[in-house]
Amino acid sequence: MAKYGFSALNQNLNANANNGFNVANAIAQANLIRAVRVLSIVLDENHPRFQELGEWNGLGIIEYEDVINPLPSPSLPIARPLTGNLKTLPLINEIVYILSLPNTDIATISSNSISYYINIVSLWNHPHHNAFPTTPNALPPTQQKDYAQTTSGNVRRITDQSTEIFLGKTFKERSNIHPLLPFEGDVLEEGRWGNSIRIGSTVKNTPNNWSTVGTDGDPILIIRNGQGVQTEEGWIPTVEDINNDDSSIYASSTQKIPLKASSINYLSYKSNSPQSPDQYAGKQVIINSGRLVFNTTEDHILLSSKKSINLNAIDGVNIDTPSLTIQSGNVYLGSKNATEPLLLGNKTIATLDILINSLSAFLQVCSTIISTAPGTPIVPLNVAADQLSSQLKVIQGNLEKLKSNTSKTV
Repeated sequence: MAKYGFSALNQNLNANANNGFNVANAIAQANLIRAVRVLSIVLDENHPRFQELGEWNGLGIIEYEDVINPLPSPSLPIARPLTGNLKTLPLINEIVYILSLPNTDIATISSNSISYYINIVSLWNHPHHNAFPTTPNALPPTQQKDYAQTTSGNVRRITDQSTEIFLGKTFKERSNIHPLLPFEGDVLEEGRWGNSIRIGSTVKNTPNNWSTVGTDGDPILIIRNGQGVQTEEGWIPTVEDINNDDSSIYASSTQKIPLKASSINYLSYKSNSPQSPDQYAGKQVIINSGRLVFNTTEDHILLSSKKSINLNAIDGVNIDTPSLTIQSGNVYLGSKNATEPLLLGNKTIATLDILINSLSAFLQVCSTIISTAPGTPIVPLNVAADQLSSQLKVIQGNLEKLKSNTSKTV
């Protein structure tokens, strides 16, 4: 039975177990895992070999050349991503490992194999890129010195914004992308542009801002997209900063996260007002960004709290909806200390209507009262009664207009 990849490597090592073997030599002799330089990658239909390599089924396939002995070839060899659901796509001029594993003909010819690529070789130990030029001497003098010093064992530090290596059609190197500073036990996933996931913990006496309280080993999860304003010294590692990073999600257990909230006005609370976000220590999830959007396309947004739900804004809270229902035992408008009760519209109008009708009836009598002298009216009283009666009729006609068409109470 044919053996591939690590199975063949294991067979090779076992065969030499008593002969004093060298792992690196065994790998090289078996030609199982090789380092190759990426020359192109299929990302869309514009790749010259798009149709030849399976069209959309060929996404992620690379063309490569051998690092040690690059030979010209009319048709460059190819390698596929090893995994289909988790891909780290290499850049042009990065180095990847390839190994031989079965292809789709394994059911008929068990020895058939093709090349798959795995990890990008971390030449610079940096998440942004790890490319190395084919011919460093062809680079500008400053970059020739950069790579010459690196290959001599010095630390590579880009100081002129670019290494001038071709990395792809759209990928432009940035010198201010900083790697994350790791702490003991961390599991880090770092993108190329300052986006990252840290599955970490509280680590006391370290330069991070979430370990001021709690105990070493208390878990924390930090998802960050965009490292915010940073220096151009991209070789210096950085630590997440919720107040500087572009967008962040923090899931804490015991930690205190020093979030500078935009507004912490809790004057509406009579007692037991919330702790400000930068003082609370405990399990919580914080989402912080320039803007937050919560949207549903089929069902509700549900906000549930054991204590209160606070809406805190500098400019105001606007509600645009065809219907707003507030079911509460007490509603305070204008102040938490409000004491003046609202009038009930229908009952108030009904009461006023009775009052107006009673006054109108009384005025009707007043307008017809005559003096003690037979046939002589009391002119001033009659005129005043007629005028007030007319005014009351206008007021009564406008009573319905006093009611709100939108706001209701019980």
